[in-house]
Amino acid sequence: MTVSSPHLLIFGLGYAGRAIAKEAVAAGWQVSATYRSEARPEPGVTLLPFAQAQPAIAQASHILTSAAPDEQGDPVLARYGTALGAAPAIWLGYLSTTGIYGDAQGGWVDETTPPNPGSARARRRIAAEQGWADLGKPLAIFRLAGIYGPGRSMLDDLRAGQGRHVIKPGHMFGRIHREDIGLGVAAAIRQGATGIFNFADDEPAAPTDVVQEAARLLGIAPPPPVPFEEAVKTMSPWRAASGGEPQGAGRSHQIRPQPRLALPYLPRGPSRHPGRGARPRSALATPDLPAWKADGRRP
Repeated sequence: MTVSSPHLLIFGLGYAGRAIAKEAVAAGWQVSATYRSEARPEPGVTLLPFAQAQPAIAQASHILTSAAPDEQGDPVLARYGTALGAAPAIWLGYLSTTGIYGDAQGGWVDETTPPNPGSARARRRIAAEQGWADLGKPLAIFRLAGIYGPGRSMLDDLRAGQGRHVIKPGHMFGRIHREDIGLGVAAAIRQGATGIFNFADDEPAAPTDVVQEAARLLGIAPPPPVPFEEAVKTMSPWRAASGGEPQGAGRSHQIRPQPRLALPYLPRGPSRHPGRGARPRSALATPDLPAWKADGRRP
């Protein structure tokens, strides 16, 4: 079967997946997304039970997965690996994590830095990246820093009385706003980009800096500082392994993305400022960029 029109299939319509879906819908694409449990509808997106994704795989021009591997491996490859290998899709995308770089002792990492996983979770991510690469199709791997955005920021935590002021000297991490993930993935799709892309802001910061800045923006006093050695006693295993930072933030490193995607939008503030400006135009279809052909490729 050949691809007749742009159709994006997303495995996992989660926090980041919804931002990507919105960009594709805004560009006029057909968008399908799978779910495992009850899913909240997303305008313009056809929801599919995970177990019923086979027809969409055979129709999609572009396929993206945000599903994390578990102890048994990548769930999408486990169920649909053969179908994906035979699919007519001209581009695959995989949402990974900068956590695969491990602990760089606060040093800089970029896409050329060899993975240095410090946990079983990170090792599973590397195995999943390799599994998708082994399909032999054009593939973009997006290694995401700690994700934040509406409902998931230090501002929200402090408003809810749940913010913690953890002190861990030398610990640095990067973050990425979920809308920037949507725009970045959309730009990669538009360009047919392949390879590895680190998605992170340009202002890595210590946890205490983020807490104090969020408190300043809210006009409140930051929570009392707590040494990491004390705070870790009440953290979940994955959060403790990442130094107490958000999922995807990984261990202590500063992320320097290589500027290989021409993103048609203006930066909307550094990472420690969760407030965002006006909504930019879609990165999939803009007046000053080439439109998509019917087969999903650039003219």
